[in-house]
Amino acid sequence: MAGGASRQGAENRTSRAVRADAQRNMDALLQAAATVFAASGVNAPMRQIAAEAGVGVGTLYRHFPQRSDLIVTIMRREIDVCAEAARVLSSEHAPAEALARWMQRYVDLVSTKRGLAAALHSGDPAYEPLPVYFEKRLKPELRVLLDNAVASGEIRADIEVDDLVIAVPSLCMSAQGEEGLARARRMVALLTDGLRRSAP
Repeated sequence: MAGGASRQGAENRTSRAVRADAQRNMDALLQAAATVFAASGVNAPMRQIAAEAGVGVGTLYRHFPQRSDLIVTIMRREIDVCAEAARVLSSEHAPAEALARWMQRYVDLVSTKRGLAAALHSGDPAYEPLPVYFEKRLKPELRVLLDNAVASGEIRADIEVDDLVIAVPSLCMSAQGEEGLARARRMVALLTDGLRRSAP
């Protein structure tokens, strides 16, 4: 009986180790892909991504059989991270400050999307669910941030979620490279600062 329990415990530990290793590989691949795509474009060789992640090409294709699988996963993860940041920021900052900081996090998401634009606008049906996923995950979190900031009296009340969702990509439209991204951040900071200074 004790031997069976011992074997079961060993199997559980092995299973957890395998899952943890698979998750590390997944995280490394997604980070590497984002880096390679930003530097070399979305058509960069898959072997380059595997090398950047420090894994074999077989591991890459096991997780992501198609290039589109990798790109969709990157976008979904970025959307998730951006959405989850809203709750963290709300718990750590005053409402208007939480909104301002989240807007900068949204700049990061827009920057990632711009780097993948050639693929996302290619007409590949694999990307069709992403806009719906964006709407469902991101807009409700932004709505809470905005409502909290309005209720606190820190920002003006005549701003809509869609205004902000559209404004940030517009301000980031010409951002190229680190200097362009820094300029976009300043523009978005001016936007959120303007919302606060216009509050009654």
